[in-house]
Amino acid sequence: MSRVKTVRPGESIQRALDEAGPGASIVLTEGTYTESVWIRHGGVSLTGAGPGRTLLAPGDGVPADVPRLHDATEDVVSGVTVHGDAVANVTIEALTVTGFTGAGIYAHSVAGVRVRDVEARGNAVWGVYLRESSGCEVSGCRASGSQYGGVALSFCPDSDGLVAGNETFANAFGIFVDNSSNARVVRNACHGNAIGMLLLNQVYEGEPEGGVRDCLVAGNDLHGNGLAAGAEPDGLGAAGPPISGVGLALIGTHRVAVVDNHIHDNHPSGESVMGAGLVIGSSKDWGGDDALDNHLLWNRVTGNTPLDFQLGADLTRQTFAGNTAGKGDPAELLDRDDASGGWRR
Repeated sequence: MSRVKTVRPGESIQRALDEAGPGASIVLTEGTYTESVWIRHGGVSLTGAGPGRTLLAPGDGVPADVPRLHDATEDVVSGVTVHGDAVANVTIEALTVTGFTGAGIYAHSVAGVRVRDVEARGNAVWGVYLRESSGCEVSGCRASGSQYGGVALSFCPDSDGLVAGNETFANAFGIFVDNSSNARVVRNACHGNAIGMLLLNQVYEGEPEGGVRDCLVAGNDLHGNGLAAGAEPDGLGAAGPPISGVGLALIGTHRVAVVDNHIHDNHPSGESVMGAGLVIGSSKDWGGDDALDNHLLWNRVTGNTPLDFQLGADLTRQTFAGNTAGKGDPAELLDRDDASGGWRR
């Protein structure tokens, strides 16, 4: 039987976690907690009274030797870090994590992390960032105001991940599937970012093997993404190229099914290397690959500028059927419904 421990504002969440150990259920009552938390035991649940009712915010309490956010400087602090030998089956739910200089929630090299009904607001680098992990779920969350991704799966080669029913806004990337495969990204609303959703296969020096394969992107509403990222040295999306006004991009992906998504009313406010609401392209020049064997079925791609779709890929290696768009490149795909068409006005 799991041990249940209730923590109230003014008491230490970290002390409760460390004393309770593996398998514990830590319940946070309503109020504000000013500390950073490290979950280093398996089977733990951390549950608040609900977003906006239980808040985790920066303070003096930073656990000794807590792992720092990947690629970040030593002074960067995340709200909740999940990491440790054989750490698995951790649940974080029903709270707000806000104002941290790193990620709101950061999980590295773990299995079975579930982040549910969490608001990650105004965390400087990432909202919810899951790296080199498997069997993870992010569902029913709101992630906003981060320099890079609201929700990200990064270098999870066999993620078995679920990203479902989230809302992301005011980030560079609403949802970022970064060199991660076997993920389901469904029923999310991504608006007011630079790009609503990015699936990227790109190999980086010193990083694990890349690739984005065998993913499902279905039932998402990607609209009104028009922030400018990659334009300022220390600004939104600073490490990447300029991107603005994109709903969904598949870059170097293999066997991704894009089904029944609504991609609409995305308009750039600055320079962008991508010029449409929906983009398919190659990452071969950056150590990735061409986009191959993707399936785009029954998507509505309308009202985007300058184009609805931009397909920089071998079209004989993609499948299109039942899609709706107003304008695109190549334009000749419109009003055809055969193996190389599948786009209607």
